[in-house]
Amino acid sequence: MKYLKYISLVLITTLAFQSCKSDKKSKDDITEVYQCPMQCEGDKTYSEKGSCPICKMDLTLVENNSELVEDGGISEESIFNLTSIWHTEEGKAIQLKDLKGKTLVMVMIYTSCKAACPRLVADMRHIESQIPDEKTKNTQFVMVSIDPETDTPEKLKAFAKENLMDDIHWTFLQGSESGVREFANVLSVKYKEISPIDFSHSNIISVFNPQGELKHQQEGLGVDNKDTIETILQMTP
Repeated sequence: MKYLKYISLVLITTLAFQSCKSDKKSKDDITEVYQCPMQCEGDKTYSEKGSCPICKMDLTLVENNSELVEDGGISEESIFNLTSIWHTEEGKAIQLKDLKGKTLVMVMIYTSCKAACPRLVADMRHIESQIPDEKTKNTQFVMVSIDPETDTPEKLKAFAKENLMDDIHWTFLQGSESGVREFANVLSVKYKEISPIDFSHSNIISVFNPQGELKHQQEGLGVDNKDTIETILQMTP
């Protein structure tokens, strides 16, 4: 009898362990979502890494819930945690979290720049031109001014029209001095005012996933945009 009690206890313990393990596995299975970058099967997603059964390209990670914090659904690394208020070229007040849900391609410029910024603008326009229309609707190209005193919403809107960047997938942002400085620190962009309307600054284009997490940076002028474009294509549904 004592022996039978021992056997029962072992069986109950084993079943309980397997049940916990099974529950954990189910929870883990839904933390990552993969999808073919070419969307050969439409919106079909996979819970594990692998390759597309049709085009054979590697599946790309489109969602990682395991990194999400419980409140708000964004990770600690997301720029959507920044609470600064920005004004668009249309004069609308927003926070960065209002851009959630789209791939973000962001660069810091100032409109009176006659040297580096026109080349950054050209790079952004070239990148935008390489993104198919079906992905462009899920991508937002954002120009952040490092000269908020000069670059008012009205000035930014005029600049957008002048450079043919006034479609809905383009956004220009004017922030406060502290907000701009905070955002620049996140992107590792260095800038310094060298005269009332002139700045020295880093030349960096950054790509964020729809959850606001930094995924790629392109630094320099006249560099090959291939990796940046590829990152956008892989990440954007």
